[in-house]
Amino acid sequence: MLAARARVEAASARIGQAGLRSNPELSVEVENFLGTGDLAGLRATETTVAVNQRLDLGGRRRARVTAAQAALTAERIRLSIARADLAQSVREQFARAIVARDRLRLAEDNNERARELARIAQILVDNGREPPLRALRARSAATQAAADLEAARAEERSSRATLVSLFGVTDPVQSLSGGLIDLTPRLVNPGISLEVRLAEAERLVAEATLRQEQAASRLDPAVGLGIRHVREAGAVALVGGVSLPLPVFDRNRGNIEAARAGIRSAEANLANIRASVQVRAANAVTNVQSATTRVEALERSAIPEATEALRLSRLAYIQGRASLVELLDAQSAYREAQAALIDARLAQALATAELGRVAAQQDPQ
Repeated sequence: MLAARARVEAASARIGQAGLRSNPELSVEVENFLGTGDLAGLRATETTVAVNQRLDLGGRRRARVTAAQAALTAERIRLSIARADLAQSVREQFARAIVARDRLRLAEDNNERARELARIAQILVDNGREPPLRALRARSAATQAAADLEAARAEERSSRATLVSLFGVTDPVQSLSGGLIDLTPRLVNPGISLEVRLAEAERLVAEATLRQEQAASRLDPAVGLGIRHVREAGAVALVGGVSLPLPVFDRNRGNIEAARAGIRSAEANLANIRASVQVRAANAVTNVQSATTRVEALERSAIPEATEALRLSRLAYIQGRASLVELLDAQSAYREAQAALIDARLAQALATAELGRVAAQQDPQ
């Protein structure tokens, strides 16, 4: 962001520089001194002081200003792209941090359930209602749940640290509030996307460069006006002159052809960008719709069914009507359903961030 903003400032400064005329040149000439005969000594000295100015004709200055303005427009769009990329990164990392928080809560819940189940299994074994192998399996599940909890805590801390690093902050936040933000899928106009706008701006830069090189190939005369002092006569007179570069060897044809090739390259790049943005926009909308459908399906059926199955299995196990294996299976199904929902919400959030990035527009200047 800082680099992109600095490039905009540099391009803006170049506009003012491009509009300036070339500096005048001051020349001082001394003639007819320290010669021989009548020109001996300093008696016949003639001194001329003149100011010469290149006229900057042929549309040179206008071409320079136009090229600088086109470059500024391109840099402003690049700044908007940098901001849009940062916004997408923040949305994605915030989603990952929220998901890590949800996974931690799920791991805490699973750990609590596993510990309680291990305690109940041990009581049943002590009362002779279950074989010792059942208690061993329950303790093993509790140990695995505790390990999963530690991994979830580490992931949650790491995700928070990564999130704040996007803002240049080293101290991680202690907690996150809020949830994932959904964006209603909509059609995106690829023709006004930032990437297409930048490609169009780069084409204008190439066209301005061609005009600048064409202007540089035209004659650029310089005029001069001065005063000549003739010492021997004690008189002064005006001196004027015009100079023109002769385009004998260098007519700037190489730079002109290079600029034309640059235009062709920019036009090809623009066509390619338009096609790729069209595909990217369509994929973004489709991915959001698909992810939203999956989240709704899980919330509507899978999660309620897994929750109810776990409740009934737990009640049946306590009453002795279900085995420990059945209860463990129900807990595993519940955990997998919750994990699937968390993953689906993350996919939805990432697809939403991508859609927002494709739909991003240039910031007002």
